[in-house]
Amino acid sequence: MDIEKVRDLVRLVEDSDVEELELTHGETTIRIRKSSGAQVVAAAVQPVVAPVPATVAPAAEVAAAPPTKWKDVRSPIVGTFYRAPSPTSEFFVNVGDHVSAGQPLCIIEAMKVMNEIEAEFGGTVKEILVENGSPVEAEAVLFLVDPD
Repeated sequence: MDIEKVRDLVRLVEDSDVEELELTHGETTIRIRKSSGAQVVAAAVQPVVAPVPATVAPAAEVAAAPPTKWKDVRSPIVGTFYRAPSPTSEFFVNVGDHVSAGQPLCIIEAMKVMNEIEAEFGGTVKEILVENGSPVEAEAVLFLVDPD
């Protein structure tokens, strides 16, 4: 099942009185449930979490509010999140790493274009909120950083 079909299902649930929708196709099961921190979960060989439109707070923000001095790094576009420049390369950053302004943090692939996302400020990476290879929406929180 492709991501556009999942997004259409999310919109359908959001725009209707339906509180929960579960759909099974082959080995993949998708459950969409309305809540303040709505999320889509697809269970196959490995679970995949697809974010909902940016109008709903991402589940990571709802689950645990970061300390007030931490800053978030958000995705500027819709695409696929990658932590490394290639599958065999090391990650750009890990939790606990110190980053400088302008340092690459990740890549967001959109329409076969690799967009390198750079740190806008220096600090220490405290959390990485997106799994490598996961789809992200525009304005989705990718990292929490304790600024210098």
